Amino acid sequence: MTGPTTHIPERAAPATRTNLVIGLLVGSAFVMILNETIMSVALPTLIVDLAVTASTAQWLTSGFFLTMAVVIPITGFLLQRFTPRQVFVGAMSAFSTGTLVSALAPGYGVLLTGRIVQAVGTAVMIPLLMTTVLRLVPVQRRGSMMGTISIVIAVAPAVGPTISGLILSALDWRFMFWLVLPIALLALGAGVALLRVDSETRTVPLDVASVALSAVGFAGFVYGLTAIGEAARGGALVPPWIPLVVGAAALVVFVRRQLVLQRADRALLDLRPFTLRPFVVSIVLVVLSMMALFGALILLPLYLQDVLGTDPFVTGLVVLPGGLVMGLLGPFVGRAFDRIGARPLVIPGAVVLSGSLWALTAFVGAPLWTVVVIHIVLSAGIALMLTPLMTEALGSLPADLYSHGSAIVSTLQQVAGAAGTALFVTMLTLFSASGGATDAPGIRAAFLVGAILSTAAVGVSLLVRGRQPSP
Repeated sequence: MTGPTTHIPERAAPATRTNLVIGLLVGSAFVMILNETIMSVALPTLIVDLAVTASTAQWLTSGFFLTMAVVIPITGFLLQRFTPRQVFVGAMSAFSTGTLVSALAPGYGVLLTGRIVQAVGTAVMIPLLMTTVLRLVPVQRRGSMMGTISIVIAVAPAVGPTISGLILSALDWRFMFWLVLPIALLALGAGVALLRVDSETRTVPLDVASVALSAVGFAGFVYGLTAIGEAARGGALVPPWIPLVVGAAALVVFVRRQLVLQRADRALLDLRPFTLRPFVVSIVLVVLSMMALFGALILLPLYLQDVLGTDPFVTGLVVLPGGLVMGLLGPFVGRAFDRIGARPLVIPGAVVLSGSLWALTAFVGAPLWTVVVIHIVLSAGIALMLTPLMTEALGSLPADLYSHGSAIVSTLQQVAGAAGTALFVTMLTLFSASGGATDAPGIRAAFLVGAILSTAAVGVSLLVRGRQPSP
């Protein structure tokens, strides 16, 4: 291995340059993460226009998640081997290319290819954003900056269906890509011109066996979780247990290999962050909150359209206030974390999240306004949890593990999103009183499982440590 190129360890960059760099990364990541869920409302239109079945069309969203789960574990290597500027340019170039391919797609196959290329770029951006914040921002201001990142992670997926509904109410589905493309190209140009971050790069070897194991493991696991929901609806291509078993076996071998390689500092994904209690507690709570968020995001549109009879445009508007609440609370929660630490924020947030899911269970069939109010409360609970937990998890790591910690957090968020979606949809189908169609009993059963999980999160939140003194 060669020595470092340029590196200024743990030194705060000038505020103006820091804000410019992070602003560019946040804006770019928001546009990219938005595409995770922007297709959900468009699926009925695409089924007709592309002449595909519902189970085929849903892979435009599931394939995006699956690709991200495969690529994100590799970002730990990428962020060590290349500079932030090089990683940003590569990620945004891939995303822009995928967006153009999707906009020009003559059929389903090309559209799916474009979505996969989009996902490759998106997968790299969140770890890059987190690692850059940890490098540029002093410890006493990290909560505020991570509050901004939480806007990207939580709000962008939440407002995706709203934006999709607005576009489809007036324009063709291709404009979901044509409107994004100039923004992506502008961000790419700004990154080439402005993105300069002092960083340490090393000529680390890429362990091909680890890449293969990671791809099979995470892809199999996420595909299996997605197939559970499809099987419950009668649309799975293969029995879910097959990819789950294959994925789990590959992940076991992957973990064992990383434990061996990290002794020589050659692991594709260094697992030493899991030896730190604050990181583990925070990650468990992040997974539980992401399962609740993505489960609710997939369930609420089904409930609103199939049970309450709203159209896609109204459905998008119903979930918009919750997304805005998360966005508005993010910076305030971040500043509060800098003052009082994680514990006083995470425990009330877990209680609010649990209470809102129990309320959704009780108020199934109630008027539309109750769904809006409860979703706002749920969003507020997640906002209180997400920023402190991510800051606590990554802030507990030594500098040489920042890139690996960011990759671990991002990977588990994708797995949690797939798990939450699969769990909620499976319970919806199994307990439906109308033969698998969406109805009130199935919705209630799905929210009940989410409420039980959130109650477990309340118990885990008591393990979050109090405020730590600044070094």
